[in-house]
Amino acid sequence: MPAFSLEPQQQAWCAELRTLAAERLRPVAEKGEPGRVDRALLAQLGRLGLLERLFTSGALDLCLMRESLAHGCTEAETALALQGLGAHPVHAHGTPAQRARWLPAVADGSAVAAFALSERAAGSDAAALTLRADPDPGAGGGAGRGWRLTGEKCWISNAPEADFYTVFARTAPGAGSRGITAFLVPADRPGLTGSALDMLSPHPIGALAFDGVPVTADDVLGEADRGFRVAMGTLNLFRPSVGAFAVGMAQAALEATLAHTARRDAFGGKLSDLQTVAHQVAEMALRTEAARLMVYAAATAYDDGAPGVPRRAAMAKLLATETAQYVVDTAVQLHGARALRRGHLLEHLYREVRAPRIYEGASEVQRGIIAKELYAETPPPAGEAP
Repeated sequence: MPAFSLEPQQQAWCAELRTLAAERLRPVAEKGEPGRVDRALLAQLGRLGLLERLFTSGALDLCLMRESLAHGCTEAETALALQGLGAHPVHAHGTPAQRARWLPAVADGSAVAAFALSERAAGSDAAALTLRADPDPGAGGGAGRGWRLTGEKCWISNAPEADFYTVFARTAPGAGSRGITAFLVPADRPGLTGSALDMLSPHPIGALAFDGVPVTADDVLGEADRGFRVAMGTLNLFRPSVGAFAVGMAQAALEATLAHTARRDAFGGKLSDLQTVAHQVAEMALRTEAARLMVYAAATAYDDGAPGVPRRAAMAKLLATETAQYVVDTAVQLHGARALRRGHLLEHLYREVRAPRIYEGASEVQRGIIAKELYAETPPPAGEAP
């Protein structure tokens, strides 16, 4: 299937999702408390079968879900995405027992998942994380090898209200990215505490403290000391879909701007009659469509196992999130003061659109990934040693 063309059934599914977001999910989301996990919204996502699709869909379908939900209800989009981010390592790398214990509950919305990678001094540089997993033979019990987790995590979505965390900790000091292990840590483990952070973005974000939290070989996701691959594999899947989230917001802002400028009286006509306004709207549409196509291309490359997935994923996230920031900001400018009033669609989008340029790898990190991949793919000039 060409990356630039959706099949009719995909287009129909996207339309259905936009309707569900506006008519069945937004009313539930509006009753939620900003900055808190909305379990009623998760339950509704579960009843609609959307959470289960996190484990049965490819990257392109994930992007279509996120874009379509974001168009009508960003809270529902984010709730779905955070479930996927936290649970994907369990789906992809968990043991049969781990998957059986947690994935059905994630799919029906009764268990909340979280992805615990970032730290105060290891956000963009994830390989520099310092949460320690100190060997503790006594903690292993019948499982054999055991560790105690000591340190902190920060900027963790769904913390501290999640029911389990995919936690990345250092099991081999001084080994960089090669000495990190991924653990599945239930929230009720002794020594694990958390606190909420009051952030601009309305979805829940918090910090976690680990005071000798016991984990065993039964809690490892994948292989010991190979957890960085678990983290990067998860991000390679979800980065294009962060771009899809951004495209959904940009599309909503574009449509609101088209409607507003076509009916707003100004300077003896409509705002849309002013060439400067019309050209700004055209630029908004151009950038949104370009970002959408790059997101679809990156997701299709992931699904096809094509080369260059990290570069494509980084490009998609970078272009789409920067584009959404531009489109939403321009939409606010063209709407004027009304767009800054609390409760206005654009006021909401303006708060939502800023965070994706930072989380799951800031824009600067994406540029670094793109450059690294490009140089790695470029052979040295003829006659020169590599």
